[in-house]
Amino acid sequence: MADDMGFSDPGCYGSEIQTPNLDRLAENGLRFSRFYNGARCCPTRASLLTGLYAHQVGVGYMADNDWGHESYRGDLDDQCVTMAEALGSSGYATYMTGKWHVTRHLGHWSGDSARMSKENWPLRRGFDRFYGTIIGAGSYYDPVTLVRDNEPVEPEEDNFYYTDAINDQMVVFINEHIKSGNKNPFFAYVAHVAPHWPLHALPEDIERYEGVYDKGWDEIRRERLEKMKRIGLLDEDTELTPRDPGVPPWEEEKNKAWMVRAMEVYAAQIERMDKGIGRIIEALEKNHILENTLIVFLSDNGGCAEILTDGWRGMFIARETRDGRQVHVGNDPSVLPGPENTYQSYGVGWANVSNTPFRLYKHFAHEGGISTPMIMHWPGGIKAKGEWRRYPSHIIDLMPTFLDVAGVEYPERFNGKEILPPEGQSLIPVIKQDRVERDGPLFWEHEGNRAVLSGKWKLVQRHNRDWALFDMLIDRTETTDLSDEMPEKVAELKTMYEEWAEWAGVLPWPAYKYIQDNKLDEDAR
Repeated sequence: MADDMGFSDPGCYGSEIQTPNLDRLAENGLRFSRFYNGARCCPTRASLLTGLYAHQVGVGYMADNDWGHESYRGDLDDQCVTMAEALGSSGYATYMTGKWHVTRHLGHWSGDSARMSKENWPLRRGFDRFYGTIIGAGSYYDPVTLVRDNEPVEPEEDNFYYTDAINDQMVVFINEHIKSGNKNPFFAYVAHVAPHWPLHALPEDIERYEGVYDKGWDEIRRERLEKMKRIGLLDEDTELTPRDPGVPPWEEEKNKAWMVRAMEVYAAQIERMDKGIGRIIEALEKNHILENTLIVFLSDNGGCAEILTDGWRGMFIARETRDGRQVHVGNDPSVLPGPENTYQSYGVGWANVSNTPFRLYKHFAHEGGISTPMIMHWPGGIKAKGEWRRYPSHIIDLMPTFLDVAGVEYPERFNGKEILPPEGQSLIPVIKQDRVERDGPLFWEHEGNRAVLSGKWKLVQRHNRDWALFDMLIDRTETTDLSDEMPEKVAELKTMYEEWAEWAGVLPWPAYKYIQDNKLDEDAR
């Protein structure tokens, strides 16, 4: 799983970024054109791990604070079972590297005695081995909350780079599994931080993109759109959404040099991740298990338009490098991104490029926020090669898919407690034929941004704005709002959404204020 990678960022989804290993998986497997995530990192990860909507498992907002309501605890609850728990109890070995981000318990780094428990860390939720970070972001050169298995550790090499460490440690886990003579199959979860801010990349990787982005975001968006049409991802009549209204035409951008460098670093982060994925594929090949291994690649949300400033604070931002240099925090045009002593983001203009051809970004329930590239590669189980699957699918579908592939029953009880039934459905029929009816609609809510998808109709709303209605078969870019023309359809879908929200535990936004005003925290506790 990539972090904050937009819909068009892999080469095999339309980008100019070099991703030969992802491209190889796509050429020899399947690509999904309408796969959806949960609009934000930890809600998506909670749904990925459990097959449930994030509110159902306590991660209705973020894995940061306990707001005193069961849907907003900031922790995976005990009404769910993770993939690792379900597969592990059926004989699978379970390995994870990378970003966890589904608990508010951050160990000693939190400085808060109430948050130092390890109760929801990976080894407590079904994983046999773990190497990665508990928190959701941080320096690629010195990540905070770095853990091996259940114990805090520090970067071991002077030239430590987190993306490499995530991939290389999974290679170690795979090789150790095979060399140990363990005949059981394994489940591996590789949870990248790349290309999430900060913009940290190695000089040799950045150098390969010198000059690529000099033409600016307007031209890069147009080029990506044309490539997306050529490769069959988008219909020929798909039009590019207007440039974000807060972004100037490239010709009018005042800080071109900084902006170009920002995108060069972002692209370098993705290419470095792809190289590490290649090493994992090579390990599977050398151990003669690639043929019968299902590999899935996706992103946790759309491209991120967040702009970092020098006022940003948090334990995920170190103020000094490992060798004592001051870290420059914020998108200061006088400080070029990439090195260890910077902490910056690529901003709205390039996020608009990442999400080509859609509008809006991470956080939102519009297509730019929830659409993800998704690749499935399984030589022994997928006969089709290089094909697209256009059936709308969701992150909640992966848990039942993996259990289906493994021949494992979803448990009704786990550790003596009743478990909520899964909300997703297996994608095996989709893999085989692509034309399958969903059992029901799909839903989203994050920070008051809401949506429901039922058949070809999508009803979507930005927080505190009007609902908008789109026909997704002919208007995937959400440019023609039909709500005024079809008030009955709006009412129908709105009712669907409201019934789901009540059932799933979604509260009016801002949820923390609603909880306080209605004293829900007292009732929940």
